[in-house]
Amino acid sequence: MAGGGVDAGGGGSRQRKKGKRKPKKRISVRIDMTPLVDVAFLLLTFFMMTTVFRKPSTMEINLPPNDAKVDIAESNLLTIRVDEAKMIYYNFGIDVPKKMKFDDLRKFLVESSSQNPKLVVLLKIDRKGKFNYMVDIIDELNLAKLDRFSIAPMTDIDLKEMARAS
Repeated sequence: MAGGGVDAGGGGSRQRKKGKRKPKKRISVRIDMTPLVDVAFLLLTFFMMTTVFRKPSTMEINLPPNDAKVDIAESNLLTIRVDEAKMIYYNFGIDVPKKMKFDDLRKFLVESSSQNPKLVVLLKIDRKGKFNYMVDIIDELNLAKLDRFSIAPMTDIDLKEMARAS
């Protein structure tokens, strides 16, 4: 065998003398580890070069400056309030809020945006509600191609308005 492998040691010829018996010579085994190290580093290099690291996915939110004020006509403002049970209350301008289930939201948003292309949505979610309510509604706004929306905290006035809806 050339270049590596197992070396069994020993070699040479043995001669026996009559009468005395010599114990068998123990054969030493030596394994050459160099090719194993080469293969290990080759595999390590291969996996390091071919692995693709996934970039973290984030949602980009553009925040306006603190002193920014935008005047919007009441007819172009749709206010959506969400309570802790994911019940949606909506109103245009200063109208009395109306109830809606989440399943009907996309159809309503598509119809509203087709009737009024200047529509701006103001989203208010109860603090006791789950975070994914906001994410689900923002997804629905994106699917309805409504990219002009704002998120505001819910106040006591909003809670009173929601109570008027029933």
